[in-house]
Amino acid sequence: MTVIFQVVIPMHTDGLPDDNFLSVLTWLSPSFPVGGYVYSHSIEFAVEDSRITNEKELCVWIESILRFGAGRIDGALLCFTWRAIIESDYEQLRWAVNKGNVMRSSFEMGLESKAQGNAFIDTIVKSCPMERLTMLLEENPEYREAMSYSNAVGLVCAIANISLRVTLLAYYHSVCSNLVSAGIRLIPLGQVAGQKCMKNLTSVIIKTVDAAISGDFNDLGTANPIIDWASMKHETQYTRLFRS
Repeated sequence: MTVIFQVVIPMHTDGLPDDNFLSVLTWLSPSFPVGGYVYSHSIEFAVEDSRITNEKELCVWIESILRFGAGRIDGALLCFTWRAIIESDYEQLRWAVNKGNVMRSSFEMGLESKAQGNAFIDTIVKSCPMERLTMLLEENPEYREAMSYSNAVGLVCAIANISLRVTLLAYYHSVCSNLVSAGIRLIPLGQVAGQKCMKNLTSVIIKTVDAAISGDFNDLGTANPIIDWASMKHETQYTRLFRS
């Protein structure tokens, strides 16, 4: 008698078609050329100043970014942009793009967000053009260079019919991966320590996604002065490997 076991592996993709799911994984993978590897989001100065010296401190720093810093802002901006596209509310979209440019705590944070957003849009247009995106950029050419990274991801994923939750999960995972990679090189840490850090950040990512989806945009703001200060100090740091 032959017994056949069927193993079912659950996957939370909100019923997303396989090709769409693979698309968002590609767009937010380290291989997608947005230049995320050249930004440390103030981690470089924090290491220089001995504020991050090990795996635990790196995890705490990144958690703070997600829950109280730019991660909180970017989640709200992504949600607002995604919903604007779904509802064809272009006044709301313009407002979200403008907010994405002004809600940055330092020059380098603004550079980091806008440069990656510009690269993301440019690569999407060249590698997998979408008619609605092309039309939107033709009518609003300033969007091509003005969008923050989170705005750009929200825009493209909404046009591509990627659900909001999947978009946010992939976006925050990508952000954390880049920051952990920066920490591995700067502290330095081993690859295993980096993977432990990513594992420890899993619950933080999920909670940050939930907060972004259910959050009130009118309450948008940050409470992370030490990271803002570190970013400003990085601008004049003598020896630097990263642009932020």
